Amino acid sequence: MELLVTLVLLTFLVAIVIGIIVLRDLLAGVILLGLYSLIAAGIFVVMDAVDVAFTEAAVGAGISTILFLGAMSFTRHEQKPRGHDSLVTLVFVVITGALLIYGTFDMPHYGSADSPAQTHPQLAQHFIHKSINETGMPNIVTSVLASYRGYDTLGEVVVVFTAGIAVLSILGLVRRRPEEEAPEDAPGDLPTITQDGSEHNV
Repeated sequence: MELLVTLVLLTFLVAIVIGIIVLRDLLAGVILLGLYSLIAAGIFVVMDAVDVAFTEAAVGAGISTILFLGAMSFTRHEQKPRGHDSLVTLVFVVITGALLIYGTFDMPHYGSADSPAQTHPQLAQHFIHKSINETGMPNIVTSVLASYRGYDTLGEVVVVFTAGIAVLSILGLVRRRPEEEAPEDAPGDLPTITQDGSEHNV
């Protein structure tokens, strides 16, 4: 049953990706991106990765959607017509996707008895019985993320924080006109009379 639900959700993800590629309406694209993250979070829940599902729902469907909508307030809601797509770009994307899929072949199958979690049960037992004494945290997932994998979590926080600062900097960027391009007589300047009797704004 879980496999069937996962396959259905993956089918939805494929349909959403096709819709994002085909649509030219940016608002519809942002909504589909948020829906994509929400369905991905559902897949993580089905696979018993609740902590990853919370992160995906909060960051992918929540914060990212808000940032995209904020960025859209500075641009048009419809994508500009594209010319011919670059063949080099398409080949690069296909090769990158193939390498990523190839990298998953070394991963154990879902629920496999040969996975490290099954073949090394002493590691899970160590976390269950000793994490509260070693870290002081009653929640095992929190102890793994914040203590045993603390440096990894710190790196993730730095990446998210840096991305947020970059987006806010782009949204708050104010373009100023260089002094050499400024008009000689700006609106609101007070007129003054020079020695030759002509008026000049200051």
